[in-house]
Amino acid sequence: MPSVKRYLDEVEGNFVEDLWVDIAPINSMSQERVGYPTQKPEALLERILDASSNPGDLVLDCFCGSGTTATVAERLGRRWITCDLGRFAIHTTRKRLLGIPGVKPFVVQNLGKYERQAWQRAEFSDQLSAVSVQPSAAVHQAYINFILQLYHARPITGYVWLHGVKNGRMVHVGAVDAPISPGDVTQIALEFRKAVGSGTDAPTVNGVDILGWDFAFELNEVAKQQATLAKLNVRFVRIPREVLEKKAVEQGDIKFFELAALAVEVAQKKRGVTLRLTDFVIPPDDVPADVQAAISHWSQWIDYWAVDWDNASAQAGDTFHNMWQTYRTRKDKSLALEAAHTYDAPGEYRIMVKVIDILGNDTTKTLIVQIA
Repeated sequence: MPSVKRYLDEVEGNFVEDLWVDIAPINSMSQERVGYPTQKPEALLERILDASSNPGDLVLDCFCGSGTTATVAERLGRRWITCDLGRFAIHTTRKRLLGIPGVKPFVVQNLGKYERQAWQRAEFSDQLSAVSVQPSAAVHQAYINFILQLYHARPITGYVWLHGVKNGRMVHVGAVDAPISPGDVTQIALEFRKAVGSGTDAPTVNGVDILGWDFAFELNEVAKQQATLAKLNVRFVRIPREVLEKKAVEQGDIKFFELAALAVEVAQKKRGVTLRLTDFVIPPDDVPADVQAAISHWSQWIDYWAVDWDNASAQAGDTFHNMWQTYRTRKDKSLALEAAHTYDAPGEYRIMVKVIDILGNDTTKTLIVQIA
């Protein structure tokens, strides 16, 4: 019987239909699975980007999730911008991108203050007094009272830097659009001294809880030194992003975490510098019991850490540049605790170490080294 032999490279094939059923979803055994609940297959994004863009084009993903779009765009030679409100999403995407062989340099930026500013205006503008001559001040005060309520602190008046009292400790609430700085700590300490023995709202404990959305890079070292000199016990507490979510507030799912503490040992030999992480402490408050039970060594709290060896350079400015990093993966759960670098020229260098813990929080420590 005569037959027709058809070769695959001679067949044009069919147009892709509207319903794509030929791409399998991510399963539990998939090599590309990162454990993010809404992760999409790379084959799906590869088809979309191939069909809608050319190499060198700019791809924008406003809800990056696990980072599939940015990962595929990077591999296909597209430029990309990706963003997300969740810290876990950003952290997952960063680690995934760093796993691409030959990945080009990229920058992680926090633009959260714009969202918080819009939230503050929308949430508290309706609480303005009809006789208020300073609407912005009234909005700011309403915001402070809201945060104090969530922190279970009692509001107080008559102070500039002290806003409430909780368990005898004074409470400061940081602004939505500025990080807590060492200068803020100095002013808080000075006002605290004036408040001692001043009356009903006077502190009964020698301590202040400083609540903030963001904290200056050098805060842990410089600010705690300032507080120690002033003989004042200071706790730095991060205001969680869940504050912005009305449902989370209504359900009482707001948990405040104290900043972690990072210890780094520095060794110098000629122009070579070696950093070694020696301790990392996360305050146990509000950390799930099952997570605490699984930790047998302090290093298990760390999921990722990076070093900017020359943060004060003219090129870097105050922006953190990942000049070296290490992180855990599904295949390799180990984590290097040392990093080494050799400087080309003598001088004073500002080293910045950034740690991301398994809860998605970041802790930054600044070190100064003199290279002869």
